[in-house]
Amino acid sequence: MSTAVSPLSLDLTPASEQDRILHNRRLVRTWIYVVIVFLVAIFIVGGGTRLTGSGLSITEWKPIHGVIPPFSLAEWEEEFAKYREIPQYQELNRGMSLDEFKGIFWWEWAHRLLARSVGVVMALPLIFFWATGRLERSLKPKLLGILALGGLQGAVGWWMVASGLSELTSVSQYRLATHLTLACIIFVATVVTARSLAPHTAPAADRKVQRFAGWMVVAVLAQIYLGALVAGLHAGLTYNTWPLMDGSLIPGDLFAMHPGIVNFFENPKTVQFVHRLGAYTVLILALIHAFQTARLAPDSTHARRATLLVILLLGQAALGITALVLVVPFSWAILHHAGAILVLGFTAAHWRGTKGAMPLPTASAVRH
Repeated sequence: MSTAVSPLSLDLTPASEQDRILHNRRLVRTWIYVVIVFLVAIFIVGGGTRLTGSGLSITEWKPIHGVIPPFSLAEWEEEFAKYREIPQYQELNRGMSLDEFKGIFWWEWAHRLLARSVGVVMALPLIFFWATGRLERSLKPKLLGILALGGLQGAVGWWMVASGLSELTSVSQYRLATHLTLACIIFVATVVTARSLAPHTAPAADRKVQRFAGWMVVAVLAQIYLGALVAGLHAGLTYNTWPLMDGSLIPGDLFAMHPGIVNFFENPKTVQFVHRLGAYTVLILALIHAFQTARLAPDSTHARRATLLVILLLGQAALGITALVLVVPFSWAILHHAGAILVLGFTAAHWRGTKGAMPLPTASAVRH
């Protein structure tokens, strides 16, 4: 009596080859975790740079030479002289001392140094893992895409800075929001790639759960974009009450500017109000997602992560409210800023977790 054999079973990867693939995944995953640490550091230092008004302190883009900071008094005076030529100094910081200039210079320099460093941390190991055959074919375009987005982000960063060097006293809120959102997209792609290589303790969740988890990532990204507009317009320095805003739940003069659409990007009152609404919306979506996941995947790791996401969002909302009512002190503002990247990273990892483990390549794929 013959036994039927599935065609798929004839293409199984041998156990020894599976062990090699899993070992390589651990190595690659560890490297990507290091990249994630750098990205978080860039995000937080970038927030500090924004909060201290330091982003325009370096008025030139020197990707290579800019790694070396000023050392001598003459070099510091040269950098300071360049800064004194831009509107921010002439209109806001006139009379600033050299020591005060150094304080804002180091924030921007550290931000740029971290950005350059993460390019090296990403590119060199990628070349090594690729050359030594440790990358699975499906990973290669993803990692190249992340590296390419990182290069684009450098150009977008300078495009943002350039907006504040001739006429404005700070960078354009449009360009700031673009720069921050692209940074977050890079972060999401990196987290999702790392999570795909990690062991999964549960099978894939229901497709409905997967889709909702994906939309949660989009919702958090949109809220961060709105937060960047708030930061770009310094909108958090006004209407510092909660839950009421300007004495009511729905304040007046939300469409004082014409055409009406520009209020969503240029009216500080409207931008702050929309950011508040965005926070409520994201929290409501997270609650719906938690209940849905608990119903479709009860007592699963997916359900526990969905519940934890609600808790993280409540904490982030509390940080935002505290920063607002205290009129955005640096300490609370940077905590709120850091909380955003924590929430985004967890949401992205949760989304990838709902998809289950990344399958091992078949024997034929390995041979190819």
